[in-house]
Amino acid sequence: MSTQKPGKKRPNSKPGPKPAVGEIIRKHLAQDDALGWFEELYAAAAGDPCFVPWVHLRPRQRLLTWIDRARPDGRGKQALVVGCGLGDDAEAVAALGYQVTAFDISPTAIRWCQERFPNSRVRYQVADLFQPPPEWLGAFHLVVEAYTIQALPPLIRVDVTLRIARFLAPGGRLVLIAQGIDSVEGRTGPPWPLTPEEVRLFQHCGLEEVFFQAHPQEDGGRLLRFLAEFRRPENG
Repeated sequence: MSTQKPGKKRPNSKPGPKPAVGEIIRKHLAQDDALGWFEELYAAAAGDPCFVPWVHLRPRQRLLTWIDRARPDGRGKQALVVGCGLGDDAEAVAALGYQVTAFDISPTAIRWCQERFPNSRVRYQVADLFQPPPEWLGAFHLVVEAYTIQALPPLIRVDVTLRIARFLAPGGRLVLIAQGIDSVEGRTGPPWPLTPEEVRLFQHCGLEEVFFQAHPQEDGGRLLRFLAEFRRPENG
């Protein structure tokens, strides 16, 4: 059983004014750097989870919804959590019996996970989605992707989708959680919400759609909430 330490500050963090999140992101995107802002943002947080927009210090509700629906048995199986952030989703997957690897490109985020869950069975690891360890390809029975794709520029969306799909073993399942939108018309970012057609890019990567749910967000605007599951065929 893992032990969470909510609200713990990172050692040697220095209080002081923080740059705006948007300012950090825009600076890196202006330099054609789609990934570097993650580490700068986590480092700028200085141990304050409220500074990281997607952090809630609990598993994502849609992941819990999928768990209730699918009732997966992870015993003896490998799972991968993409862009794990502060680790809450990874811990929820590990509680199902999976041997979980959770990665993030930000070393600060990974240290933060290890501090929050010092007794965890999850293997928290710094890794780059575009240069993953070769042994990860085709190795996982479950892959969880929550809100990572939408944080990356749409021009690389097809490449990102293909790279995530490659982690699945034959018969493996991919759980996708994302903010959605009905069309790209008028879409701004970051983040850039996914359209239904972009979610279904996974079908072009050899995966089969198991289900796809879209629900309106509470504000009644164009934005949606997506939960989808895909599966790699046993002979895929």
